[in-house]
Amino acid sequence: METNLVMEGIKFMFLGMGTVFSFLIIMILCMNAMSKVIHKFFPEPQPNTDAQQSGALKDKKKIVAAITAAIIHHRQG
Repeated sequence: METNLVMEGIKFMFLGMGTVFSFLIIMILCMNAMSKVIHKFFPEPQPNTDAQQSGALKDKKKIVAAITAAIIHHRQG
C-alpha cells in the first residue's frame, strides 16, 4: 500500500481552493441581491432644490461668521 503524498497534497489544495472560491462566489451573489433589495426599498434621496440650497448657504455663512468671531476673540485675549 503505497500512497503518493504529493498527489494527496494536490487533491487537498484543489479541494481547499475550490471551497474558498465557491464561498466567495456565493458571497458576491448574496451581496448583489442585498444591494438590489436595499436600493428598491430605500432609494437615494433626490438632489436639493434651489430654495433648500440657498437656506443651506445662509447656514454655512452663519457658521463661518461664528468661527471667524471665535478666532478673533481668541487672538485678542
